[in-house]
Amino acid sequence: MLIKILLSLIFAICGVFFTIDASALDVSAKSAALIEVSSKELIYGKNENEKLPMASTTKIMTALLTLESGVKNDTIITTKDMLKVEGTSMGLLPGDIVSTKDLVYGMLLASGNDAANVAAITAGGDLQSFAVLMNERAKQIGMNSTNFVTPSGLDAENHYSTAYDMALLGAQAILNPEFRAICSTKSARLCYGNPPYMRTLKNHNRLLSSYEYAIGIKTGFTKKSGRCLVSAAQKDGVILVAVTLKAPNDWQDHIKMFEYGFSQYENVILDDDLSTVSLDVVGAQDNMITLKCSNKPQIALKSPSNVQITRKIELSQFEYAPIKQGKVVGKALYYNGDKLVFETPIVTQQAVDLKIEEKQIIVVEKEKSWFKRFFGKFKK
Repeated sequence: MLIKILLSLIFAICGVFFTIDASALDVSAKSAALIEVSSKELIYGKNENEKLPMASTTKIMTALLTLESGVKNDTIITTKDMLKVEGTSMGLLPGDIVSTKDLVYGMLLASGNDAANVAAITAGGDLQSFAVLMNERAKQIGMNSTNFVTPSGLDAENHYSTAYDMALLGAQAILNPEFRAICSTKSARLCYGNPPYMRTLKNHNRLLSSYEYAIGIKTGFTKKSGRCLVSAAQKDGVILVAVTLKAPNDWQDHIKMFEYGFSQYENVILDDDLSTVSLDVVGAQDNMITLKCSNKPQIALKSPSNVQITRKIELSQFEYAPIKQGKVVGKALYYNGDKLVFETPIVTQQAVDLKIEEKQIIVVEKEKSWFKRFFGKFKK
């Protein structure tokens, strides 16, 4: 052990670095997958397509659907039927008042089966109908070897996924800003109950404290599934998602995979200069309008020096004044060969007013219209 440490120090001092070999990762999980989020490229896999139960990592889908519904702060009054579920809980009782956003915290931090059931019945009407929504969303994401039956992840016949499919789900979820903010929270103070009162929920994901680059996502365990974990980490702009199913040593498995993944990728900032791009504006006081990319174009790449990224700009033929600041007028598309690797809206940097003459005409017409109305009333 001492020799290994001394050798590591010597290599580090001399500036000699070695790439981690994926075959030497020694992952304990029965099934594992590691992907880069922007490209969905599989970096490491071990039985990644084997269908297995995935326990409470199921709640990633339930929480994502709850947030994507657009209803975040509506209050729900829980019923006895909603809470007919065993296992982990956020502490809900029949008659409690709780917001949908708090239910997401309850799912992702405390792994509340009660929270998952309440959210599912609220959104789908019943558990079976919500399972249909889960499977429809799974197909959209590309989870072709997955079938959801329960919103909580409790064992059920034909409730299964794969490490690769769950990595795709994790990648989709972590790109949702609100989901990411919640799943990366170590603890949260929430107010619910009847009457509502403050309480603290703590996140079960130990990686948030033990691994500096961790940003989520969800733990899971049943006797049938064993220990399951879907996690995400970000370093120097590169975001990775790791999944292990039936893993005796999941925390170390994920750190090993992340360290390997980060050794393989480099974040590359793409060209966002639009100074030579012009847009015709009809009826404007000043027909000069500057544009910008809505999002910072960047991508994680292997061997970026060997990659040629090309950009394609798509713009409206023209726009009518007035135009508000931040209006979407086109998009920038970035390609690696024929593959689309990044896309961002193009927006206006400032507002554009009408020509003064047209403004005056509008004011006169409004004044006339008002005068006619007043004169009509006066005559009567």
